[in-house]
Amino acid sequence: MVKVTAKYQVTIPEEVRKRVGLKPGEEVEVLVLNDQELLLRRKMRRVRDPLSVLLGSKSNTEVSPERVDELAEG
Repeated sequence: MVKVTAKYQVTIPEEVRKRVGLKPGEEVEVLVLNDQELLLRRKMRRVRDPLSVLLGSKSNTEVSPERVDELAEG
């Protein structure tokens, strides 16, 4: 359970932050589900070049679709 401060701020518990990998400075949306429930949703940024994220900054590298799938799965 967390409390709302006088400035209407809440602290997301450490175990929750670690579980979802939330970092300082990330943006989250606050949505009202009903009178009793709120939903925090991480605002995701689109990646312009997902292949470069998977492979690093190497350029002119050919990668098979199978290798891309392996990299994406971790």
